[in-house]
Amino acid sequence: MKIRTISLLLILLLTAYTASADENSSASAHREDRSVIYRPDEGIPGHAPDIDLPIPAQPGPHLLIDDYLIAQSTNIERVVIQPQRDTAIPNPIVTGPEDRCFQPYLSVIRDPQTGRYRIWYGAWRDDKNTGRSHLATMESEEGIHFIRPPQLCETPEIQFGSSVLDRGPKHPDPSARYVYSYWLDGGFRLLISADGIRWRPLTEGVIIPHDHDITGLSWDPIRQVYVATISTYITGAHWSGQRRTTMMSFSNDLLHWEKPWFVLTPSDRWDDGQTQFYAMDGYLARGPLRIGMVKILRDDLRATGTEEGRFGRAHTSLAWSRDGRTWVRDRTEFFEPDDNPAAWDHAHAWIDDQLIVRDEVYLYYGGYQQGHKMNRFDERQIGLVKMPLDRYVARRAVGTESGTLKTVLIALTGPVNTLRVNVNASGGQLRAQIINADTGQALPGLTFSDCEPITVDSLHAPVHWRKGDLSAAAGKHIQVEFEIMKADLFAFEFIQ
Repeated sequence: MKIRTISLLLILLLTAYTASADENSSASAHREDRSVIYRPDEGIPGHAPDIDLPIPAQPGPHLLIDDYLIAQSTNIERVVIQPQRDTAIPNPIVTGPEDRCFQPYLSVIRDPQTGRYRIWYGAWRDDKNTGRSHLATMESEEGIHFIRPPQLCETPEIQFGSSVLDRGPKHPDPSARYVYSYWLDGGFRLLISADGIRWRPLTEGVIIPHDHDITGLSWDPIRQVYVATISTYITGAHWSGQRRTTMMSFSNDLLHWEKPWFVLTPSDRWDDGQTQFYAMDGYLARGPLRIGMVKILRDDLRATGTEEGRFGRAHTSLAWSRDGRTWVRDRTEFFEPDDNPAAWDHAHAWIDDQLIVRDEVYLYYGGYQQGHKMNRFDERQIGLVKMPLDRYVARRAVGTESGTLKTVLIALTGPVNTLRVNVNASGGQLRAQIINADTGQALPGLTFSDCEPITVDSLHAPVHWRKGDLSAAAGKHIQVEFEIMKADLFAFEFIQ
């Protein structure tokens, strides 16, 4: 069964409009545009139009970050859950004066051999050259307190870039275990290393030409490809003036790359002021979904309490993809600068990496106190906030009345015997029932009345029915219907 006709038509119209607009813009012509703005009020669910239903039950979890999984809902609102700063974390964890932090870009990995966390970031040079930098690294036992002093890596000359990919100790070529992307003199370049400290070129020169000095490298584990995320400063049909926009390219070998396409673009109709996209990074794969962190810049704004001329306010928003190529961005702010004018991250708060640590996600971010170009050698620093796993967006019942949410068709074709939910129902309850797609009725024993109410705050709460289990739905196409009262539902998952 294909995606609902109305959604497909809307997306096709959106694609046609974008293609037509690109033809009218000489600067952005001949670039494929796969950027989508999440607009649920217009029925734009934000997914590739060639995804078929029913969706497979596995792999999961299935996050309710957008509307793709939802066939119908009543009295349910979508709520973006902003990460909260924790005074117990000694932010900033990487500083400008002591650690030479110079840019809001970073990479954090946990070494599978040592168990230690490693961070790489851009460090200023002794000559304080604003157009050149070092790559620096430090280690930590728990990902919070990094062991000083930082070590400056051995690299060729670099301008900006801190995107490091660890291909693991079992990589066939140990001398190329680590890969590092950076920008210099017109484009995306790559270095390789055995230890993440001493680096050499993968190949000489620019690999992907582009005109703005931000690059990122990641591995898409769902599609098993390398992904370059690059920036361009360009005019376009949907926005006034030149803006920073974001493009992507795929590669199977790091040497041969597809022609880049747009994944983040502004719109004068939907975005306020001079909205620009400085970068997207911090990718995390969760089930069939890939989630990214979007650095949004507003140089036409000034952080409250800062002096005249100290321009620039910047926040982070969510983006996601279900095919790796088409990216949907949320207009809601996910992580904002600190309201306190004295805070080190009062003007900018740009999340640049996500790392799962047990049942939490560590969100590492770059912060500025006073604005985009202000005091860059002291005030560009790195901080950390944490959030519970997968809790980016909640589906919440409005008010004190219960609400219902019914999923799209799901195929229970694999070895599935348990439904788990990521839910905060500590002040209310959640129940679920399983709908047989052939009859439109709840399966006997798997109805709301059979379901034991969930009344806890849990990332992995199993759903129990008193008179049945999921074996009755094996091999069927089903829908899950949730009844939510004074509770937040974030995700669901089918497991053995």
